[in-house]
Amino acid sequence: MQRGNVMTEPVWRMSATDLHRAYSSGRLSPVTVTRTILDRIVTLNPKLNAVVHVDANGAMRAAEESAARYRNGNPYGPLDGVPATIKDSLVVGGMPATWGSQLLKTNKPPADELPVARLREAGAVLLGKTNVPEFTVQGYTHNLLFGSTGNPWNPDLTPGGSSGGAVSAVAAGFGPIAFGTDGGGSTRRPAGYTGLVGLKPSIGRIARNGGFAEIYNDIEVLGLFGRTVEDVALTLCAVSAPDARDRHSLAFQAAVTMDETHHCPARARILYLPRFNEHPVEPEIVAATDRVAKVLESAGCAIETGPMPFDIDDAAAALATMMPAGLAMIVDKLGGPERITPALLPMYEMAKSVSGSDYLSALNYTTRLRRQMAGFFAQWDAILTPAVAAQPWARDKVFPETIDGKPASPRAHAIYTGWTNLAGLPGLGLPADLDANGMPVGFQLIGGYGRDAMLLALGRRYETQAPWADRWPPGFN
Repeated sequence: MQRGNVMTEPVWRMSATDLHRAYSSGRLSPVTVTRTILDRIVTLNPKLNAVVHVDANGAMRAAEESAARYRNGNPYGPLDGVPATIKDSLVVGGMPATWGSQLLKTNKPPADELPVARLREAGAVLLGKTNVPEFTVQGYTHNLLFGSTGNPWNPDLTPGGSSGGAVSAVAAGFGPIAFGTDGGGSTRRPAGYTGLVGLKPSIGRIARNGGFAEIYNDIEVLGLFGRTVEDVALTLCAVSAPDARDRHSLAFQAAVTMDETHHCPARARILYLPRFNEHPVEPEIVAATDRVAKVLESAGCAIETGPMPFDIDDAAAALATMMPAGLAMIVDKLGGPERITPALLPMYEMAKSVSGSDYLSALNYTTRLRRQMAGFFAQWDAILTPAVAAQPWARDKVFPETIDGKPASPRAHAIYTGWTNLAGLPGLGLPADLDANGMPVGFQLIGGYGRDAMLLALGRRYETQAPWADRWPPGFN
């Protein structure tokens, strides 16, 4: 999908798709585009603190190599020369990899982890690393090393977490695509807060190897961000080949193809769940998601409401067991809790009450949930829900203390997303609307295991009816 005139549109506004067209025609060079975006980061990043490490020299070298490939008529593919940022919980060879922690302040691994290597092999220009909450266990983005990250739509508010730096970067025009991660909603919620498309793939759909320890068993996956479904689909196709070093990936025979991301059932059957039992949600979010349901229905989907096909409180309890245990494991391994973010100490202390039996029960619940959802998706194509229960709050505050006037626990804002990780399912976050304060409101579509491409096709159907990509945050447009 071409948006705007590539001859007049500022290069930082261009999608990866449009950049590739412009490079291929000779109208633009990866060198010019990379230099422009690096200059933009220097100018605007101080307002946001989205990017915490910039590799300008490495980026320019990669851009020059990409430009030579285009001149010679042999680019690596549609991501060749496209600027990208990488979340600082992922490993990029030669760049700091701090996971947002003082305990890893000097960590600089020599080699890329597998998905990063594949993105580099696709020709993408890696600009640098984006900010995270320490050990990526919180729903805002702040740490003692780099401070807090703001939302381009209002820099005083959070972009969410834990991929807050990643979404803030893309929303501000610091490259059209970004890598994040998702262990409990960390692509879909931040995408919703910043007006982006965010994909949490099925477990194994993007093979992992060579990164940080898996502190959440297998429920955290690499996440993808862009301003359009097309750009996210291009990125997924580039990095989704199976690899024997990640046994989960062997469920798939090959990488996703772009053709697959254009096909979904004409009369897709979608279960709409606007509320999760009595858990609070801001009415404006439900109203925006109601409008999404109507758009999808007008596009030919069969939208139905009905009972939840799983117990959300059981899912929340399993996450509440696994997350503290994983945090405690990595903190103890790296030297203890004395230097971690104070807001993490209650979660760290919670791990002391988690027994081996408790943890095994959580794993057993996860297995049951996956079987249960396999049965559900034999009859349904997708689930539609809000992406979040609360709109963005102050960037230095850990979580919103009230939702719809009711007291809220630390994970109440994230009630819609974590169960998807336990179930291992793909989830696609998309922008729905702007709220009364001019902030984006997001929703998510959840598909059956391995149906990532179908989910992207469904996202395309919505995007065609409700285009968003030309909306930019005031002050960054």
